[in-house]
Amino acid sequence: MYVDHLSLHDFRSWASLEIDLGPGVTSLVGRNGQGKTNIIESVDYLSRLSSHRVASDAPLVRKGAEQAIVRAAVIKDERRAVLEVEINPGRSNRARINSSPLPRARELIGILRSVVFAPDDLVLVKGDPGDRRRFLDELMVQRAPRYAGIRSDYDRVLKQRNSLLRSVSVARGSTDAAIATLEVWDDRLIELGSQIMSARAQLVRDLNPVLGKSYEAVARGAQRDEAVTVYVPSFTVEPGVAGGPADYEEPFRTALADRRRDELDRGITLVGPHRDELSCLLGALPVKGYASHGESWSFALALRLASYDLLRAPEVGEADDPVLVLDDVFAELDSGRRGQLAEMVAGAEQVIVTAAVPEDVPTQLRGRRHRVADGQVTTDE
Repeated sequence: MYVDHLSLHDFRSWASLEIDLGPGVTSLVGRNGQGKTNIIESVDYLSRLSSHRVASDAPLVRKGAEQAIVRAAVIKDERRAVLEVEINPGRSNRARINSSPLPRARELIGILRSVVFAPDDLVLVKGDPGDRRRFLDELMVQRAPRYAGIRSDYDRVLKQRNSLLRSVSVARGSTDAAIATLEVWDDRLIELGSQIMSARAQLVRDLNPVLGKSYEAVARGAQRDEAVTVYVPSFTVEPGVAGGPADYEEPFRTALADRRRDELDRGITLVGPHRDELSCLLGALPVKGYASHGESWSFALALRLASYDLLRAPEVGEADDPVLVLDDVFAELDSGRRGQLAEMVAGAEQVIVTAAVPEDVPTQLRGRRHRVADGQVTTDE
């Protein structure tokens, strides 16, 4: 599947934009601040209904506008479909396929899939645990879109449970009624959270073999078994557990009971998938705090390459290549690693590259070129 044509209305800096993309390689070339990244962000948003740059939808709507619209004509097996999302900050977003409304916007997730490489990917290894949880969950949802609903339900239950904990904390006491209500929320938290944790654990098991292969390819002199990720739940799980949801439920319930007093004192839920960690290791040492800048960047790049390999694997369902987006990545790499990365992705069904100058685009990825400047996109002949 690939994006054949993209239309934007009041998205980021673009009041209106119509651009042809098509299969193979397309490069968007222009100085920083001209809107290149905004274009590729819209493609990624259409695939996941979230941005790789910001946590909320409000910044996606052009200043002064009430909503933004992203619309793309996509081609799969020579069949054409038009995907559209209407972004309404503070209200429910709306989605359509071929002009027909979907009951919920999140039903659009997974129809078009994308993987974005960007300089900000360093947060995957150097940032907070929340950055790595987000990476896991976004990949999890792209592999199995049903987890979008499970994540949404978990976040809602977590919010309600925290609200109850705060109310009990403020009252400086715990009535029997409050505790009974808390136990109801515990049951739902455990049910949903165990599904998320099980899926994350399986994802990490699937990720590590391709991660090692990717790291070996982009890091000079690296060995395949050097790069590893380890999923670390916020409570103790029996070593060697296969990772089904049922394997997490009882330890989760025990951890909630053990931390009940602390939670009541602090008014916040202290265990669950929202407190988990993904450890990134080179050999026996964590990347964060020990790896050099080059090693850290190679590890982050390998995580994205591994994501791409997982999403194009037959286990996901139909073996469609995701749209591959390389956002100003080559400026961060030396010539050797530029060539290695370009060779690894050149065969993808669709690659979209952004760069400040044409020279930043490797010869292996020379395709159609659009210049982006002064609010306009022009096509090089």
